[in-house]
Amino acid sequence: MKKLNSYIIKSYVGPFVFTFFICVFILLMQFLWKYLDELVGKGLENKIIIELMSYASMSLVPMALPLAVLLASIMAFGNLGERLELLAIKSSGVSLLRIMKPLIYLNIVVTIMAFVLADYVIPVTNAKFAALLWSVREQRPEMIIKEGVFSNEIDGYSIKVSGRDPRTKALLNIMIYDHTERKGNVNVTLADSGYLNMSDDKQFMILKLYNGESYTDEKVGDRKGKETNPFRREKFSHQELVISVKDFELKRLDEKYFKDNYKMLANKQLSYVADSLSKVRHEKEKAMAIGMRYNNLLEAQMTNVYFGDSINTDSLTTATYSLVIDSLMAGITEPNRRAILNSALQIAQQNQRTILQYQPDLYHRLIWINKHLIEWHKKYTFAIACILFFFIGAPLGAIIRKGGFGMPVVVSILLFISYYLFSMIGEKVSREGVWEIDIVMWVPTFFYLVLGVLLTHQAVTDSLLLNKETYNRILSSINIFKRIKYFNRE
Repeated sequence: MKKLNSYIIKSYVGPFVFTFFICVFILLMQFLWKYLDELVGKGLENKIIIELMSYASMSLVPMALPLAVLLASIMAFGNLGERLELLAIKSSGVSLLRIMKPLIYLNIVVTIMAFVLADYVIPVTNAKFAALLWSVREQRPEMIIKEGVFSNEIDGYSIKVSGRDPRTKALLNIMIYDHTERKGNVNVTLADSGYLNMSDDKQFMILKLYNGESYTDEKVGDRKGKETNPFRREKFSHQELVISVKDFELKRLDEKYFKDNYKMLANKQLSYVADSLSKVRHEKEKAMAIGMRYNNLLEAQMTNVYFGDSINTDSLTTATYSLVIDSLMAGITEPNRRAILNSALQIAQQNQRTILQYQPDLYHRLIWINKHLIEWHKKYTFAIACILFFFIGAPLGAIIRKGGFGMPVVVSILLFISYYLFSMIGEKVSREGVWEIDIVMWVPTFFYLVLGVLLTHQAVTDSLLLNKETYNRILSSINIFKRIKYFNRE
């Protein structure tokens, strides 16, 4: 039995490791497409790019693990079924659950590892990734030049621009004083626009100028005398200025600035922060409720609810009045009736302004709280998905009896995409506060749990419900083409 367990594990581990790295690579390509424009043209060293991609890869592990488990389990048991090894093992009296037993233990370990990574390791790498990505985004040579003031951060040059084009990122109305020869303001260049980029070796800045003029004093003398000095003026439509910046390096932002984000917190911290944010939001709701105007009875009760009195324990109740408004208003004179209506209108408008004032703030606070709670649940659901997908993939592979990368890949992708879509829909409605987060975030898990139990039962009992040969026999028994020929003869 030990040899059988070893053989089953070897049949599974190989495809699992291979498909895991394939999944991470494919998901990483999505990251590259998303951030490609921010990485190109920055003169970044290879180690910076590798470090950034390593941090991004870690954040993709919780998503890649369930897909790798699903693929590997379908491939492993599909290969065993296709080579009739699974049939031979079952013929010797070993049940399918007994064959799956070593892999069940293995995937329980994978599930625990997935949660540990999501709760302890990935928050740290997310903070490092966010800090490094921010530093790379700020690694734009034109960012060292401030608008409207002279920038002296580049040795030997004093540069001023009036602004930047938000669409083309071009520098506008450029003025450059060249102090490299340390002779004062004897060399000045003006240009309508330009671009500032780093060279590939990150040793030089290349300033491309368009439509400008340069002014140079050829001889610097005593300007107080009557002696005239030669002066040169040149116009140009395009000019390139190469500036040596060997000491210009990537300035890393401290990752502590990102540690308060919900993606950088462990579950224990997420629970604490969500609870604190909920208390702050409740105080805002209290301020809104107290800031509104009510009738005297209801206003006293609202005050008691939000500012509880240890002596007065009356709760908020709904007063019931048996009044006929039309009859009541008919017994009031016209001036008093108009005054009552105007007073009611003013109170309603005031309450409306109070609600509109607090509503955006309360909404954004609710969204932020829900994001913390969703992240808390995702760490559990994606980890549990590893073991769930094994109980889907293993019996499915035993049923379809197809290995390789054909059928298993198609089935796995369809199942994973459907799971991911369900999760994203649940995450969206939970974030908006439409449904309860504790229920919606676990709906895909419950659905796939039922699917896994059903498939495992079908595979263990050798049910013909999901056997393709059953449907082939049904179709052949119908023999629709022979029936068509029979009716044509008649």
